[in-house]
Amino acid sequence: MSTHTDASIIDSWSRNTDPWVAAIRNGDIETRVLVTNAAIVDTVRAYAPQSAVDLGCGEGWLVRALPEVRMVGVDAIGGLVDAARGTIADGDFRCLSYEDIAGGKLALAADLAVCNFSLIGNEAVDGLFGAAPSYLRPGGIMVVQTVHPLMACGDAPYVDGWRTGSWAGFSSDFQDAPPWYFRTLSSWIALFERHGLQVREMREPVHPQTGKPVSLILVGQLPESRRHEKGPHAAGLRVKRNAP
Repeated sequence: MSTHTDASIIDSWSRNTDPWVAAIRNGDIETRVLVTNAAIVDTVRAYAPQSAVDLGCGEGWLVRALPEVRMVGVDAIGGLVDAARGTIADGDFRCLSYEDIAGGKLALAADLAVCNFSLIGNEAVDGLFGAAPSYLRPGGIMVVQTVHPLMACGDAPYVDGWRTGSWAGFSSDFQDAPPWYFRTLSSWIALFERHGLQVREMREPVHPQTGKPVSLILVGQLPESRRHEKGPHAAGLRVKRNAP
């Protein structure tokens, strides 16, 4: 049985706060600079929210990249929240875990929630999705960018499960890579649908040099009414394979 847990993810990120902030601010992650940063910004702007919450905001770069949106940034790692607060004098950044949010400690009615490579756990992610009506208005939008399952699977079986993390390609300042929970494409869609978020769109940003998908972006929407039936609603799914 795997010893990986959601708590071990938090432990690892708490030890790697400083090198992560440096990597983001120095533009050390090639795929982010070439593809995924622009991909998530473009996706959020396509839905023109007036208000939004960045769930797993890290050091706050996405909040800074969307100055036209009234944003709240939330992260479980205190060091990352402190770093984010240091960049925007009047920014609204809060230190809350996904378990806190599932427990109702993030009371908002945002137009949109965005999770940019911040859903790497299992039970905690399920709880975060279940709490969506507590931080999104009726009809609100959920945007998730994650590693592309087909590219991230590697030689392992294409089934859901915990994977051992790696800081390969990062500086030697990083240590004890966090584990992460792998989901297939169908499992990602099921996660949305199970919690009443109808999947509206799927994007697959492509690396300009390799022509391979770098990430997967899914966009879901809560029903306009708080009362809804959970179940499969993906028949209207739009797929977009987009270069940066």
